[in-house]
Amino acid sequence: MKKNNEKPSILFLENGPIQVSGSVQISGQYGEKHTEETIYVCRCGDSKNKPYCDGTHKTAGFKG
Repeated sequence: MKKNNEKPSILFLENGPIQVSGSVQISGQYGEKHTEETIYVCRCGDSKNKPYCDGTHKTAGFKG
């Protein structure tokens, strides 16, 4: 996978998650780390894969 060295940008998607694009380093609670180019963070509170979005906002009727 090609690494993107752009600074992260944050976009609040209408009635959906927060999109974080760029070079995003993820650190787990046990010290594991990996880099992603784009992640989607839940903001409806109903995702079964928190902190990541799993699309539940669509059926939950999230508005925000």
